Amino acid sequence: MKVGVVAGNVVSTINFPFYDNKKLMICDYLNADGTTSGYTIAVDRVGAGVGEHVLIMDEGNSARQMFGLTTGPIRAVIVGIIDDVEFGVPANL
Repeated sequence: MKVGVVAGNVVSTINFPFYDNKKLMICDYLNADGTTSGYTIAVDRVGAGVGEHVLIMDEGNSARQMFGLTTGPIRAVIVGIIDDVEFGVPANL
């Protein structure tokens, strides 16, 4: 899984039938230092909005399993909205 920020909506008038009634979002990948590197287009399963930090499952087989598919044109799915992230190693490890 990867952390990203939703950059915008993707709208298509002609697409593969799987995408009918599904919200597509363009997401920039976030590095640990807050910079972005690359992007993906992901199916939104949680109602994320532009500017929100999200958890992205970016692996085709796992993404297909979320929809009960064995094959299909899907690679990435937004599976969570992130409220907060903490970095660092806990004491007493």
